[in-house]
Amino acid sequence: MQPANLKGILAMTLAVAAFAAMDAQLKLLAAHYPPMQVSFLRGATSLPFILVPLLLRGRLGRLRPVNLPLHALRGVLAVLMLTSFVYAVRESSLAVTYSIFMFAPLLIVALSIPFLGERVSRAQWVAIAVGLAGVLLMLRPRGGQWVSTASLAALVAMSCYALAAVSLRLLARTDTTESMVFSFTAALAVGAGLLALPLWQDLRLEHGWLLLGVGLTGTLGQQLITEAFRAAPASVVAPFEYTALIWGVGLDLVIWNVLPDGVTVLGGAIVAGAGLYLLARERRVASA
Repeated sequence: MQPANLKGILAMTLAVAAFAAMDAQLKLLAAHYPPMQVSFLRGATSLPFILVPLLLRGRLGRLRPVNLPLHALRGVLAVLMLTSFVYAVRESSLAVTYSIFMFAPLLIVALSIPFLGERVSRAQWVAIAVGLAGVLLMLRPRGGQWVSTASLAALVAMSCYALAAVSLRLLARTDTTESMVFSFTAALAVGAGLLALPLWQDLRLEHGWLLLGVGLTGTLGQQLITEAFRAAPASVVAPFEYTALIWGVGLDLVIWNVLPDGVTVLGGAIVAGAGLYLLARERRVASA
């Protein structure tokens, strides 16, 4: 495998661990604040970790955006994605939300055709269809309701994430990593902050450690995932996001003493299996 691909895979694996820690803290905050406010807090607490190192190194010029329309699009997607995700994890478990969210890498592969000009084979389309079947299995009727609000929110977050990831590959052709991370985070701080004002809740001092943790892990994860998609094709690094399922189950068990039901595990395994197949196929093609 090419060194660039290995670098991207390592960056993605570490990014997933950082984001899982952040998501657990967001779920804890969502029990006390509205989802839009939690999205604002995620962006606002991360900004100092982005700006201060650049200021100390005299590299603020690297924040200059080049492709402004694409930065703006990613900003809108950032607000919608994180707010939907926070709502989903507030109403459901991390593992269940992750299991639905894990269809994103497969969707990224599908979107890479019209947006990135990449080629997707018939076998890859079969894997995408199998992954979609796993998602539909997890969205099975419960109590006479086809799709719960938490599941719908997870689907919206997943779709926005996939679009944001594809746009990141386009933006990486013209802009620096610092500008992409900053614009994404600033959009959360400004956009979600303004939208959160009508339902704003006063912050509690005892949640200060959570705010610090969200800022630190969110910034680290964003830097790593940006580098992952910059270093390697989306079809190579995206499948490694399935390691989030392990983190989700573990954090649910340790913090909330909750485990996913059997159908969710089966559906998640189907989705993950489809993604891992894409990874194995990519390796065979690369070594051929």
